[in-house]
Order: sequence, then structure tokens, then C-alpha cells
Amino acid sequence: MTIAQGMKRLGLPIAAILGVVLAALASLSLLLDRDGLRRAVESQIRAVTGLDPVVNGGIDVSVFPQSRVVFHDVGLRDGGAADAALKVDTLVANLRLLPLLLQRFQIADVVLMQPQIRVVRQADGGSNWTPFINTLTRTVKPDAENPLSFSEIRIQDGILTYADAAGQTEIVRDINLSLAWPSISRSFAATGRFDWRGARVDGSISVNDFIAALAGERSGLKVRVAAPALKLAFDGAVANKTSLMMDGTLTADSGSLRNAMRWLGQAPPGQGGFGRFALKARANLVGPSLALTNVNVELDGNAAEGVMTYSNIGRQTLQATLAAGALDFTPYVSTFRWLTSGARDWNRQLFDLSALSATDLDIRLSAAKVAVGSTRLGRTALGANLRGGTLALSVAEAQVFGGIAKGSLGIARDDLAAEVKAQFQLTDVDLQSSASELFGTGKLSGRGNLNIALGATGSSPFGLAQTLAGTATLIAHDGAISGFNAEQLLKRLERRPLSGGGHFRSGQTPFETLKIAVRFNDGVATADDIQISGPNANLTLTGTASVPLREYDLKGVASLVSTAADAPKFELPFVVQGPWDDPLIFPDPVSLIRRSPASAPLLDAVKDHRTRNAVRSVLERITGQKLAPSAAPPATETGAAAPAKSN
Repeated sequence: MTIAQGMKRLGLPIAAILGVVLAALASLSLLLDRDGLRRAVESQIRAVTGLDPVVNGGIDVSVFPQSRVVFHDVGLRDGGAADAALKVDTLVANLRLLPLLLQRFQIADVVLMQPQIRVVRQADGGSNWTPFINTLTRTVKPDAENPLSFSEIRIQDGILTYADAAGQTEIVRDINLSLAWPSISRSFAATGRFDWRGARVDGSISVNDFIAALAGERSGLKVRVAAPALKLAFDGAVANKTSLMMDGTLTADSGSLRNAMRWLGQAPPGQGGFGRFALKARANLVGPSLALTNVNVELDGNAAEGVMTYSNIGRQTLQATLAAGALDFTPYVSTFRWLTSGARDWNRQLFDLSALSATDLDIRLSAAKVAVGSTRLGRTALGANLRGGTLALSVAEAQVFGGIAKGSLGIARDDLAAEVKAQFQLTDVDLQSSASELFGTGKLSGRGNLNIALGATGSSPFGLAQTLAGTATLIAHDGAISGFNAEQLLKRLERRPLSGGGHFRSGQTPFETLKIAVRFNDGVATADDIQISGPNANLTLTGTASVPLREYDLKGVASLVSTAADAPKFELPFVVQGPWDDPLIFPDPVSLIRRSPASAPLLDAVKDHRTRNAVRSVLERITGQKLAPSAAPPATETGAAAPAKSN
């Protein structure tokens, strides 16, 4: 007899046996005690979960090829609850085959298909699931000798609805989770995916001692959450005796913190920055308060270390004390413009003040280097406090413009407008860089002390300029004013008063001391006494400057410094008019005419219409402009004719 013949003879009885087994399995479903099976499954679900299953639909029993019981329209609730906290469209209980052949019903695992989970949080911190947690704590007692019948629950296509006493609601959809229920060991694990706020989230959680955690005792905890906008991980311990407590290592990572904040329902401040974000810290959570120590945080390329706390008791509050080597605030101010693109007029775009009412902040920050746009600061210590819609910035010390700056800036929200108050003291700063950055003019150089106390209210930079009020003083030394050379101009006009308008807008006027005191009222700066003392020329000015128009309207007197005691003093009145960045400077034509022996008598004849043409000709030579035929020269010594602007 060949091997093939032997196998053929053995195959016939094996096939017969299999046929008998299959026939027995097929008929077993007809012989099962369905009521007993139902009671056994309900009893085991109650023993494992602590919930009472309420079956409102039909029951399907299958033995082969899968041994399972399918319940339709099932509600799971705590024994004392009136409403089911968990409703399941289809509950599948997979059975162990061998015990089933002996008419013993043991569940291998449970699948909840399309469950609807309802969580209602109450004002006292409890929820509709609190009785279930209490029952579960009493019920789930893993025993190596008498283990629970099943240890895995799977959720497919679930929906979770959350509501709190304040009326806030959240819906989590398409929940697909696998729960590793404690059977012999005391651990618990859940892993899966779900949709929340339009994003697909992968998550996992594991508890070392599930029974201790249910009882509020301390237990190890690991949590991982990965979403497109944010990744979070926690590795530590949890307890919940009187309030929730967590202690461990927290890490967070996001490609865009701005997008992550939007996803979490927070309004990001401003329009710039808040991109790449990373955090690692030791976290301690007690109730609604989170304390972070050993913080290493990175935002937009800025790295800092320190401590942080966050609380959500009535209002969200963030406190932090951080230190950094170098910080760049450019991304946060890059979208803000004081001036229009032409750098000539104030920006009229309305402020976005929504960030002032979102969260309370109290931040202390120190850095060795700070960059704000083109401005570079050295060692800097500053604080920011945002509370009740009012932002207060305090600069304890900042190395800026080659000197030291101290002061404060306050911004309060007044309806749609911003109320701004600033007080700063700049000591021994470089005037060229500071005047360019603060006032948009590069005509001044030297070093000096600047004191500013200003306030304004407006919905845009232009609105602030219109309401600017306060004072500003500048005391400087060893510098120069660019745009004209007072000494050269005075010497030339002293020799030849009617030498023509010439080109007055070149060179520079050096000074040894400069004193400026300015009062601001409704956007108009008034200077009662500006003194400029130089080695060869002195200047005094009075007048006004319009902040909204960014224009000067000043009158002054320039005089040569003579070394000879008996030398006559040459003085020349002049006018400064025009834009801040490029003003026009005119000498007083009346003074020049009086100093000319040939033309001084013309002033006496100015009332005679026959001499007007001659006077006009002289003025045209001085000012370099063609005057209108009807133009009349001034009739007094002190009155200065308003010359036409020239290039």
C-alpha cells in the first residue's frame, strides 16, 4: 500500500468526523438556551463594567463560523440611573467556542458598534458617569484564580457628546478605540483614533494600576496624543482623592502654535509669529491649576528656560518667569506699521484689540540680546502684565541705542479704541539711531538723555497721533544737526546779505549742548525754548510741530559766536517749515534787506506802489522764487515774510 493510498483511506474518516462536527455546530445554535445565554452575557458585562445592559432590540446567535451573540439597540446604565449614559446600536459579544460546546457561555471580547456616549459635567465637578465610576471601583477586582470573563472592549464608529454646567458642548466623532480591560493584571490601556474639531487624532493611554486610579489612589499614567496641529505626551502619575492631581514629564510639539491655539478654541494674539513651538517641562497639575518647572520652551526660534503656571479658575491665567540668551520679537511686530508704506503718513488701519481680553498674563523675561525689527538691544529685563483687558509693559532695564532705557507702557481697551500711556527714560543714548527709530528722522546725532511722558487714545496710529498729549525733554551734547550749516550760512550772509537764496539744505551744524522741552496737546507739539549751543554758532527756536501731519512750523534766531569782545554780534532770524524727514529752512528776508546798505531804504518806500516792483525783485533774489505781482513785502522789522517752498 502506497502512502497516497494510506492518506486517502485516513482522509475519509477525518472528513466524516469534520462533517459531524460542523453539523453539530450548525445545529447547536438551535439547541442553545437563548434566555440563559442572554442572562449569562448580561451578567458578565455587568460583572466586568459595572453597567446594566438594557436590550431593547432583537438578539442574534451564531455558533459557526463565528461564535457570538449580537444585541441590537442596547443601553448601558448604572443601576440607579434613569437614563443610559451609553447607548449602543449593536453590541457584539464574541464567545469562547469550547465552553460554548459544553453549554457554558463565556465572553471572549465585546464590540460596541456605533455607540453614543453622553457625558454631562455638573457644577460640583461630578458627572453622570460618577455613579458608574463608583460601581466600577467596587466591581472590578482582578483575581488570578477567578479572572474576569473578558478583558477587551472595542468601540467602532462611536460618538461622544460632552456638556458642562456652563453650557459648553463638545462632540467627538468617529471614535475607534481598543480598551484593554484589566483581567488578571491591574493595568488598563486604550489606543485608537477619533475626529475632534475637524482633525483626526491618534491617542493612547495606559494606567499601571487601574483599580487604584479608580479609587483615587496614585497610579502610573502615560498619555500620547497626536493631531495635525499638536502633539502631546505625558509620563508620570495620577491621583484623584479630593481633586485631580498629576505629576510627571510633559512634552508638546507643534509646527504652528497659532493653528494649535485655534484648534483648541483659543484666539491667538496679533497676526504675526506663533509658529514652530516645542515644550518640555516637569508638570504638576492640581485641579484647574498647572505648574511647570524645569521648563525648556522654544517658539519661533526663540529658546528660553524657567517656570510657568497656568490656571483656569473663572478666567484663564498664565504666569511665567523665563530667561533666554537671545530673543527676536520681529515676528510679533512685523505686521504692525506706525506709518504707511511710503513712510510719510500715519497708518490708519484699525487696531485689533481682541487679544487684550482673551487671557490674563503675568510674564517676567530676561535676555542677553533682543531684536525688534531693525532695533538691537543688549541685556534686557522686562515684564508684561495683561489683566482685564489692560496690558502693562515694564522695562526694568534695557541696553538700547548705546545707552540704558527704563520705563513703562500701558495699553487699555476703551470700546474699539486703545488708550496708550508711555513713560520712558533713555540715558546716554545715541541720538542718530534713537531719533530715527522713535521719531522717523535721521537729522540728529550725538548723545543725550531723553525723558518721555505721553498719552493718547485712538483706534489707529493716526488716531493716536491726533490725541497725543504729554511732555518730552531732551538734553544732548557733542552732536550735530544735519540739513544745514549755520556757521557757513551766517558768515556768507554777514558779508553779502543779498547774495541770493543759495542752497541752505546741506551740511550740518555741530553743537556742544542741545536742550529741548516740548509740550503735547491734541497732537500738537509746542516748543517754548529750544537751545542749541555750538562752537561757532548758537540757535534758539520756538514754535509748534503737528504730529498728525508730521510737519514743523518753527521760528528761530541763529547767531555767530565771536571770539572778539568788541565785535558786533551777527544774528539772523529764520524759519523751519515742512515735513519732519526733510524740512525747509528759510532766512528772514526782512533782516537781510536791513543789513544791505543798498536795499535797506526800500523798506521805507514799501508803501509806495511805484517801488513795489523793485522790492519784489530783491525778495526774489533772496528767496530764489518768482513772487506773484500782488505780493507785498512785510512792513515791519520783526515780521518775517513767509517764503515759498523751494527744492
